[in-house]
Amino acid sequence: MIDLYSWTTPNGRKVHIMLAETGLEYRPHAIDIRAGDQFKPEFLKISPNNKIPAIVDQDGPGGKPMSLFESGAILYYLAEKTGQFLPPEGEPRYRVMEWLMFQMGGVGPMFGQANHFLVYAAEKFEKDKIEYGQQRYGKETNRLYCVMDKRLERNEYIAGDFYSIADMAIYPWCRNPERRGVNPDEYPNVKRWFEQIEARPGVIAGNEILEGVPRAEMDEKAWNLMFGDAQYEKR
Repeated sequence: MIDLYSWTTPNGRKVHIMLAETGLEYRPHAIDIRAGDQFKPEFLKISPNNKIPAIVDQDGPGGKPMSLFESGAILYYLAEKTGQFLPPEGEPRYRVMEWLMFQMGGVGPMFGQANHFLVYAAEKFEKDKIEYGQQRYGKETNRLYCVMDKRLERNEYIAGDFYSIADMAIYPWCRNPERRGVNPDEYPNVKRWFEQIEARPGVIAGNEILEGVPRAEMDEKAWNLMFGDAQYEKR
């Protein structure tokens, strides 16, 4: 049994999809990041960086419970645990890891910043105070779309001709592209790939995990926790 501590963000959905695709048994626990649940001491014990998602595998290595945070590490762990969605050896395996790292180091951080400046900060600050951030991260998001579009012009999936954890990692970040200043029609290969991934039964099921959980309204305190100076317990 895997205890899943997560929310319906792109990083959370990666792991939701992987659990649905593999058929592993899990228990979901909602961590409402808009309410600041990620800063509670009990969650800090599982995820010391105060980020979702995190898991506790009650049947971890050696049959002992093990907690794990960071979505990329969780995807890799679950792929190794089940023998699914990660080739066992050779170039195909390294291609998956290459594009998984592309998501972790590029797509996630840059798309996240674009979303912050174009959506959240736009609701709070005057345009002249955030315009540079909007342009900087909007342009970088579109550049990364170009990289993916060229790759998918020659390949059915992001790592090759097979579906993998690299696709699961990137796909949730390509939902709602307009929030990041992207016109999906300008990237036909990404659009084809996205629609193909979204139609998978496992992806549909993964997207439903925690979807109906009531969510808090983001007040000033929650804003400061997420985007201001986060408060951490002294150890």
